[in-house]
Amino acid sequence: MKKRYVIVGTGGRSRMFHEAISSTFKDACELVGLCDINGVRMDLANRWAQEKFGQKPVPTHKPGEFDAMVKKLKPDVVVVTCLDRLHHHYIIRAMELGCDVISEKPMTVDDEKAREIIQAKKRTGRNLTVTFNYRYSPRNTKVKELIHSGAIGDVVSVHFEWMLDTAHGADYFRRWHRDKRNSGGLLVHKSTHHFDLVNWWIDSVPEEVFAWGRLAFYGRENAERRGVSEFYQRVKGSAVAAKDPFALNIEDPATKEMYLDAEKDDGYQRDQSVFGDGINIEDTMSVLVKYRNRAVLTYSLNAFCPWEGYRVMFNGTKGRIEMDIVERPFLIPKGADPADPSYADKGEGEKQVIRLQRLWQKAENITWEEGQGGHGGGDGRMLKEIFEGANPADPLRTAANHVDGLKSIIVGIAGNHSLNRGLPVRVKDLVDIDQA
Repeated sequence: MKKRYVIVGTGGRSRMFHEAISSTFKDACELVGLCDINGVRMDLANRWAQEKFGQKPVPTHKPGEFDAMVKKLKPDVVVVTCLDRLHHHYIIRAMELGCDVISEKPMTVDDEKAREIIQAKKRTGRNLTVTFNYRYSPRNTKVKELIHSGAIGDVVSVHFEWMLDTAHGADYFRRWHRDKRNSGGLLVHKSTHHFDLVNWWIDSVPEEVFAWGRLAFYGRENAERRGVSEFYQRVKGSAVAAKDPFALNIEDPATKEMYLDAEKDDGYQRDQSVFGDGINIEDTMSVLVKYRNRAVLTYSLNAFCPWEGYRVMFNGTKGRIEMDIVERPFLIPKGADPADPSYADKGEGEKQVIRLQRLWQKAENITWEEGQGGHGGGDGRMLKEIFEGANPADPLRTAANHVDGLKSIIVGIAGNHSLNRGLPVRVKDLVDIDQA
C-alpha cells in the first residue's frame, strides 16, 4: 500500500518533495493534498505535476482547513515547507492528528517553539524527520568518513567559513527571510545547514555560544552611507530599479506564475529591493561554539561576497583536514557582455579540494565519487532515504531526526540571544538536548 502525503507550503522549497513523490518514488508514495495560504500557487503546483508527471490534481486547502484536510484525507505523513516561523504549528498539529512529519530545515526559529515541538514529539510518539541535504553530499560524507575513521584523532578545533555571493546572498534580503520573525535570521535559516554539518562531523553536542553580527552591506542606511540617493520598494514598475545591479527582474514564465501572478492572493512581493527599509537580519556574522567533547568551532558567514563556497579546517590530535569548496568563482554584473575580454580570465574556477595531513607526514589530496544534483549531489541521496527508508546499518548515521534538527537550530538561536545580550549563552538554559 502506498504511503499517503500532504504538503503544507507550495513555494519553491516544496518542488523537490512534490517531484520526488510524483516521479521517482511514485510506486511507494502518493500525494493526496496541498495546503497553502495562496490558492494560485496551489493550482500552479497541481498543474505543474499534471503537465510534467501526468499526476491528477489533488484537493487544495487554506490554512484554516488544515485539521479538516488531515481528518478527511488521512495522510501518513505531512511535509512542512511553509514559512519557517510557521513550521512549529504544522509540525505539532500534524503529530497531534496522528501523522509523521518531514520538515524542511530549519525545524523552527526560536527556543520557545523548539520546546513546544519537543514536548509534542514526546506526547504523541510520532516521527519527525528534518531534511539536511548537505550531509548527503559525497564531499561532506567523505570528511565524515575521515574523522569517523580516526584519521586525525580527536577533533580539537574547527574553523568554518561560508561565503554567499551577491546573487545567492542578496536573495535573502529581498524575500520574506529579511524579517527575522519569519526566518530567525541567517544564523537560523541558512547556518542551520552548517551547524548541522559540524555537529554531525564531530559527533558532539553544542554547549555554549557567543556571537557577533550586524547588517553591514544591505539595507537602506548602508546604501546611503555609500552615497546611493535613489531608492525603490520593488522592481516591478520602477525606473530606479533599472540602474540597480541587485534588482531582480522576474522574467522567467514559471517564476512569474509562482510569484507575480500569485500576489493577488497574499500580497507577497518577490522582487523587493535589497536596499529597502524593513530589513532586520544580519548579513555579517561570527560565532564561537564550545562543544561537549571540548572541541571549539569558530564560524563566519558573509552574504555579499564576490564568490560563493566554503572552507573548513579541522585540527585533531593526529593531524589536520582542510576542505576548500568553490561553488561559483565570480559573477558577471547585470548588463555586461559575457564575451567581454575583461571576463575571459578570472583565475580559479569551481573547485573541490579535501586535504588530509597526518602528523609527521606530507599532505595528501583525498578523492571521492562526485554526486549529481542540488546541494553538492546530496538532494537525491537524501530523498531516497526519506521515501524508501534510512539504512539502519549506516555507520555514519546520516539520516537526521528531531534531535539533529534541534541541535542545528539551537546554535543559531543561542547566537541570536548572544547578539542581543552581548554575552555567551548556555544551550542548556534554552533547551535540554539530552531530554529531547
